[in-house]
Amino acid sequence: MNTPNYIKSLLAPNTKKPQGRKVWSIDLETVWLPFFTATNTMGDTAIPSDALGCPMRLAYDKTGAVRFSQAGRPVVRVAKELSDNVRLVRDNFTANLISYAGEVMTVHQTEYRQQVETARKAGEPIAQHDRLELSKALEVKAEAEAQAVTEAYTKAHAEANTEREAVAV
Repeated sequence: MNTPNYIKSLLAPNTKKPQGRKVWSIDLETVWLPFFTATNTMGDTAIPSDALGCPMRLAYDKTGAVRFSQAGRPVVRVAKELSDNVRLVRDNFTANLISYAGEVMTVHQTEYRQQVETARKAGEPIAQHDRLELSKALEVKAEAEAQAVTEAYTKAHAEANTEREAVAV
């Protein structure tokens, strides 16, 4: 079985870093809008033109008033038709990845098992190191918390003694 080009292209480095509103971590303006305009052009989708022309919309609450964030800024959402289609692409993308992996596991069982075992063995020293470091960090944290409790108790006890001495005088 040869690896399909669409899978190979997913693994090739791409140095372009678009800036702007992200939908599913992918730029809306430079990726999703041209893609969905192309799919509409080819008749593969029927996304309304207003969603493509104005993809960002003010969010409204149930009463019809503009919604504001806790910081006081108006909430802006991606048009529902676009976000629904992005979700569809994401779900299909995930299904394709799972399908490809399943096909490779079926056709190349031995090689796949070897790859899994090699990865497990290579990752074990890292996992052991992380477990050890986490254990040490938790011990240090517990000691610091215990020290803080002891200091707070000592301070409270000293203040109580000072108050008793002041009342006794």
